[in-house]
Amino acid sequence: MVKSLITCSCLGSQQIDAEALSEATGLQVTAPCEALCTRNIDQAAQALTSGDNIICCTQEARVFEALAGELDVTAPALLDLRDRAGWTADTASILPKMSALAAEALLPAAPAKTVDVVSEGLCLILGPAEVTLDAAQQLQNHLGVTVLLETVDDIPDSRDFDVIVGQLRRAKGALGQFEVVIDALQQIEPGGRGGFSLTEPRDGGVSHCDVILDLTGSTPLFPAHEKREGYLRADPSYPPAVAAAVMAASHLTGTFEKPLYVKVEPLLCAHSRAEQTGCTRCLDLCPTGAIVPNGEHVTIDPMICAGCGACSAVCPSGAVSYDAPPVDLTFRRVQTLAKAYLDAGGTTPRLLVHDAHGAEMIRLSARHGRGLPADVIPLEMDAIGAFGHAEMVAALAAGFASVTLLPGPGADRPALEAQVALAGAIGGTGSVQMLDTPDPDAMSDALYAETAPAPCATPVRPMGTRRQITRQAARALHPETETLPLPAGAPYGAVLVDTDACTLCLSCVSLCPSGALGDNPDLPQLRFQEDACLQCGICVNICPEDAITLEPQLDLTDAALSQKIVNEEEPFACIECGTLFGVKSTIEKITEKLQAHSMFQGGDKLKMIQMCDNCRVNAQYHAEDNPFSGGERPRVRTTEDYLSKRRDH
Repeated sequence: MVKSLITCSCLGSQQIDAEALSEATGLQVTAPCEALCTRNIDQAAQALTSGDNIICCTQEARVFEALAGELDVTAPALLDLRDRAGWTADTASILPKMSALAAEALLPAAPAKTVDVVSEGLCLILGPAEVTLDAAQQLQNHLGVTVLLETVDDIPDSRDFDVIVGQLRRAKGALGQFEVVIDALQQIEPGGRGGFSLTEPRDGGVSHCDVILDLTGSTPLFPAHEKREGYLRADPSYPPAVAAAVMAASHLTGTFEKPLYVKVEPLLCAHSRAEQTGCTRCLDLCPTGAIVPNGEHVTIDPMICAGCGACSAVCPSGAVSYDAPPVDLTFRRVQTLAKAYLDAGGTTPRLLVHDAHGAEMIRLSARHGRGLPADVIPLEMDAIGAFGHAEMVAALAAGFASVTLLPGPGADRPALEAQVALAGAIGGTGSVQMLDTPDPDAMSDALYAETAPAPCATPVRPMGTRRQITRQAARALHPETETLPLPAGAPYGAVLVDTDACTLCLSCVSLCPSGALGDNPDLPQLRFQEDACLQCGICVNICPEDAITLEPQLDLTDAALSQKIVNEEEPFACIECGTLFGVKSTIEKITEKLQAHSMFQGGDKLKMIQMCDNCRVNAQYHAEDNPFSGGERPRVRTTEDYLSKRRDH
């Protein structure tokens, strides 16, 4: 348990009411010193050695971590109260905001999940000879270098590094495990006088390397190439970029920890059933190509995954979920911020979700501009794409009046815009927005100018899956509403069945991945439960009569939690025993169509269609042309038969 917050006024540039903050948070809060990182460093040392305290300064993290090393104690927990709350032009009280930030800092951090990646320093350099050979000279003492040249004329006399000639056909993989395929591959034969001779060209040469240094200046080898670890690319006409890439490549040897960003539950995946494609949301969004189909579900290559989080935000079933940190921790952070702010006497808080780039914008705005308004609470995410519509709606239900997303340069804006649109449709007009600007002052101006709608009258903090939290949050936000219309592609909605076209073949039931569509084993019925429907579209694709369409919506009534009959017909009674089976209209149609068929002429063959399974088998068995009948079975020969035959001879 944290003993106290160690505060600092930063040379008197911010005001901290230690007594009020202590009362609001329930923590011990030290009276702020003036310069904790310099002349009051002894107070920091005492805090580090006396227990698990939080130092309220992140700017001088390097100083405090070095001090912890000198004292041989654990590195301190740090909290930024100054840039996010203390430095502001807003005259309103900042106590609720500081209380919220302190409460969030007390949440236990999730342990990081990683896998070791080993790079032995095998580097393949691509590009024109005048650039690649110079890069190879610089890297030869650090990495095992191979240069791929396009013509034999550029082969150097030096054997300080390997040189091959050929055309790169394709490359796949990531740091430590790249695989390349080279056509017209020729390798140097080092013996003999004069210029080096080469092997005969051959296509499809396969090789492996740990690092690829691409100096071609042409199309990148990979989608979202800047997120592909181990793949370095620079414009060969710009020497500073080439030098930076060479420097980065020289450090890519050894063992690295690769974060495991997402976890996958294949059984929940609604990608396909019986070779009928359904949900492709994550496949459509993945910028690196790390997600690929694998039968009825998808798989994610953790070595290629860059952790943008978009797949987790759009997955309708929870088969893919962000795990660095886990989704439930994000929900707890949001709810903790809202509750602590309101409990400290604040009203109408606003949530600002940002990444590391946004954190730097906040610092610049605080130091040189107006900073953040007192009612805007920042929430930093490692991957802002993982903050999807469920998290946004949960924030509104927890008491935030609005949610603003501040994407950095690497964010997938189309994916965020789709999530913002869906959250806005659920949360209400003006409740969710995206602030897309790289200017700290423009960010501050927009937040100061915002007029947020009224927050949720009765805040709730639901638990469960992302779908369950979304539904409960929506009910809290719209207590008098029964159904919310949603934009196309939403993962919530109804299945509409054209009862005139539906034959109750129940193909949709057998393939529905979530069990939203069901049948009645005793009667010809098609049933539907809306809260289970993922809107994956498999039922639409498999229906032979094209009788099914999807209706994006969110039914907030209890009816969505139970099955309802969407189509039913009168069952047919067996003409022999009266047992109900099949669909009456279907049996009658089949009987009518087969009346003139040659295979159903004569006898009672046509009547068999109108019989249940048991009666049909019985009728076939007793029919003159019984398919189960055969000639008389030969008698089994016994020992006596053989002995009798011997005696006769």
